[in-house]
Amino acid sequence: MSTTDASQLTIRDVTSNDESVVRDLVTAAFPSDMEARLVHTLRHCGALVLEQVAVDNEGAIVGHVAYSRVTPAAIGPGQGLQIACLAPVSVWPEKQRSGIGSALITSSLAKLKDLGEDLVLVLGPPSYYPRFGFDPALARKVQGPYAGDAFMALALTDEGSRDLPIEVAFATPFEEFE
Repeated sequence: MSTTDASQLTIRDVTSNDESVVRDLVTAAFPSDMEARLVHTLRHCGALVLEQVAVDNEGAIVGHVAYSRVTPAAIGPGQGLQIACLAPVSVWPEKQRSGIGSALITSSLAKLKDLGEDLVLVLGPPSYYPRFGFDPALARKVQGPYAGDAFMALALTDEGSRDLPIEVAFATPFEEFE
């Protein structure tokens, strides 16, 4: 088993040639294949806003992140917001805790900001995501199928924090997780 230096990673958009490796990676990173099925369904129903992989210096895919569209559900000040949901971020189990996931999240959030996204939502460990700026207090202004401290939000623009509260709908494949 080789170690991976997160500073030596190349982060790039997913191509169709990556799909089987990404499926295996996401399946390996989680206790069931539910997340891998979610990524596949989101990809093929056109709901992904951004999907990227981390590639090591030997050309192997070592991590993956996906963001899907979240839709403002009601008329209001936030109706024009561009909102994405981070789900999931995956790293091969033997390479976890080496900075790959952090590198993927940091790089992909910068790209989302460049793409004009206003707000990013995540459902995940409250001990992990705040280091990237995700905040459960901000997420309390977002009404949807998720709540609690594991539901967090990150504003990428002033509008992303100003034009709240808002009600949202997640992409249909997320219904399996509700």
